[in-house]
Amino acid sequence: MKVMATSQITSRFGASVRSLRHRMGISQEELAERADLHRTYITGIEGGTRNITLRSIEKLASALQVTTESLLLHADENGRPADLSGGKYADILMVEDNRDDVELALQAFKRARIINSVQVVYDGKEALNYLFCEGRFAGRQPEDQPQLVLLDLDLPKVGGLEVLRRLKAGKLTRLIPVVILTISRDACDISECRRLGAESYLIKPVNFLRLSQATSQLNLGWALLKSPLKPSEFGALRL
Repeated sequence: MKVMATSQITSRFGASVRSLRHRMGISQEELAERADLHRTYITGIEGGTRNITLRSIEKLASALQVTTESLLLHADENGRPADLSGGKYADILMVEDNRDDVELALQAFKRARIINSVQVVYDGKEALNYLFCEGRFAGRQPEDQPQLVLLDLDLPKVGGLEVLRRLKAGKLTRLIPVVILTISRDACDISECRRLGAESYLIKPVNFLRLSQATSQLNLGWALLKSPLKPSEFGALRL
């Protein structure tokens, strides 16, 4: 079930690329040349068999003369771009107490043309309140969870490792992909984060290059619309 869900996402993205290429009347070879990518890579994208980085998305969007937002549309089963006007982009939760680092990360998102809503909280207690719908976030629906969490380790009130531990223990939160934000390259810190369930990490400050490198491990689930999958199937959309 999980493999099918991931395959559906990548195949629909590939269908969007193929549809836009056909609309322009160009071959895979010409698209590869315009995007400065290998033709076999384009073939893999259109066939739904290749993971795609933000840098590749940016190149493809430029070559196809569309915005990144247009390129990130699902395609319907006939290969035509679907009408997503009623859709809702997945939320990203960023937990970071350094406001300068927050601003740099938001600039990196903007450059990468990630248009998902980013909710920022500035300490570990607020992060837990948001995730578990408590405190000032008591009005949130428990099932309306972010599809990605960017988590700093050095947080006031409740540390990042404890936030990660509780998040991964929660029934409705344990499958949310978590990317750790850290200034440390210490192997022990990274190993502990992975042991607790984090999928990846970004060395701060976050910039476009580092964001692009981290997404080499992504399928595009979190960067697209909210998944129609059931919570039990959500693990397919992982870093």
